[in-house]
Parts: sequence; C-alpha cells; structure tokens
Amino acid sequence: MNYKDYYAILGVPKNAPEKDIKSAYRKLARKWHPDQNQDNQRAAEEKFKDIQEAYEVLGDPEKRKKYDVLGSDWQRAAREADQQRTYRNAQGADFGNFGGFGNAGGGAAGGASGFSDFFDMFFSGIGRQRAAGPSGFSSSQQRGEDLESTIELALHDAFEGGKKSVTLQVEDVCPRCHGTGTDRKGICTQCHGTGRVRETKRFDVTIPRGVRDGQRIRLAGQGASGPGGGPRGDLYLVVHLGSDDHYERKGDDLYLDLPVSIYDLILGAEVRVPTMTGDVTMTIPAGTQNNKMLRLSGKGMPKLKDGGFGDEYVRLIGQLPTNLTDKEHKLFSELSMLRNGAEANAKR
Repeated sequence: MNYKDYYAILGVPKNAPEKDIKSAYRKLARKWHPDQNQDNQRAAEEKFKDIQEAYEVLGDPEKRKKYDVLGSDWQRAAREADQQRTYRNAQGADFGNFGGFGNAGGGAAGGASGFSDFFDMFFSGIGRQRAAGPSGFSSSQQRGEDLESTIELALHDAFEGGKKSVTLQVEDVCPRCHGTGTDRKGICTQCHGTGRVRETKRFDVTIPRGVRDGQRIRLAGQGASGPGGGPRGDLYLVVHLGSDDHYERKGDDLYLDLPVSIYDLILGAEVRVPTMTGDVTMTIPAGTQNNKMLRLSGKGMPKLKDGGFGDEYVRLIGQLPTNLTDKEHKLFSELSMLRNGAEANAKR
C-alpha cells in the first residue's frame, strides 16, 4: 500500500483554504475528465480517480484533519489498523477504531469505495458520505454548501429597495449522482464527474434600501442541496451597482454637477435641481464662485443602519455665453472697463 499525497495531487499547499481546494479540484476534474482525453483515456481515468479521491479527503474537514494527523506516521497507523482488523475477524466483532486510525469500511486490498487501498484503510468510513444509491455508499444527511452570485442593480434600485425578481446561473449538487461524480456505469454523464451542475433559477429578492456596492444579500435556504437529503445552504448575492448618468455616490451622500449660467452665479437665482425623489428648488446666493458646492440636506441615499438619509451635494458649473451679439460684446466691454476702473480706484 502506497502513501497518497493528496495535497500534491491537487497542487495546493497544506494550509490551503477550503475554497482553493475546491477550485483546484474543479479545474483538474475538467482537465483530466476521460471524455476530454480520448487519445489517452486510460491514463486520464486513473488521474481523474486520484483527483476525486484527493478531494474526497481534503474537501471534508473531518477527513482532512485525520489525514493531517497521520503525516509521516501513516505506516504505523496502517499496521495498527491491520492488526485491529485481524483481531475483529478472529473475535467476530467490531470494537471500533484501534488507536483512532482503524479501517471502518474496506480492507487494505481494496474496498467498496472504488478508491485506493490507502483511502479505504483510513477514510472510507468517516465524515462526508456519498448518497445511497447504485454506488453502494451509505447516506448521511448534511447541510448543503452556501453559494455566491452577483446581482446587478441601478442606483435607483438601491434607493427604492423592495422586491426584485432576478434570474441567475447558480451551481448545485448534480441531481443524477447526488454530488458523487459517479453512478452505476462509472463517471456521471450529467456532471461529467465534477458532482456539480449549473442551473438557471429565478429568485425573488428583497433589496434593502440604501444597499451599497459590494454588500451581500442573504437568501436563506436557496443554496446547494444537502447531501443525503440534508437541508439546503444559503445563497449570497453580492451587490454590484452600475454607474449612474447623473450621480456619483460616496457612502450615503450623492454628488451632482449642475450647469448654471454665469448670470445666476453673479446675480443669484433660484434653480431646479434633480434629486432621487424629484426636482427641488435651490437658491444660489449672489456672487457665488464657479465650482461652488452647495448641500441639499437629507436628499442623499437611505442609511442602512441608522435610518434617515445622507445629503446631496450640488457642484455649480458656470456656463459662459457663446455667439455674443455686437451689443452684448459692447456691454461686456463696458463691464470690464467699469470693473478695472473700480479696482484701480481701490488701489489708490
């Protein structure tokens, strides 16, 4: 019996997080699927089998922990397990795992799992079990995995909140093989051995008012199916807010550029300003400088936690007149002379 380096098989370090192990498994499973390697199918089947076996252990926290504990002591543990099996056979009874590493589901010469002797010696009877069916594995109910997807929202959607129906592509446990990747004929033809399939589903989502870009919305019980008929996990939707034609959002505040005439800046005026709830009137004080920022209190985005609203900031962009008539040009010249004369008198 040879030691199996599951980390090397998946090409991940020993401290790899669960998501990296899962990602490596799916990538390798696609690469080495026998259907994708018709010219070297026998070698691909062996490689694919090793990849599945490695993920069966490293993808299960309980099995992975036991595997890490084995370490370089695996041969001693194998001898103890073999001794225990011999003792059980002689006594006609099962007294549990000798030394914590006993064989609970198959002999060292190859068991019912279809994986290596090494796997059957240490892992075929613990942790995550494949669903009952043609493969002969026992059933064990477990909660399904949490899934994550994105939801595209406009700024007005985030402002209004409320119900929204969305159609998403989500990944779920293969209904044919129940996530095992195999059926009675070998590799599952529906998921091609990955144990997962992508499906199009429609969801009714409640959008919180004021939700921000990057925040997650949880849909309880809408995740992956649980192995062995266990409860579904949750689905998390990561919010992606599209750019808006008028507003820039910073936290709960909104920023808007408003073109105004220079006469409004010089003489003062009342102007109409768009907000998320409709136009409002805003007063521009006489003598306001170009690019001046004015604040509309409470006209920003809804605040998720504290209630209330942020503010809207309006940048005044002065528009210079074009195509001046002769009379207008003359008047501007007179204004310039008056202004320059006033400044000269002020300096005396």
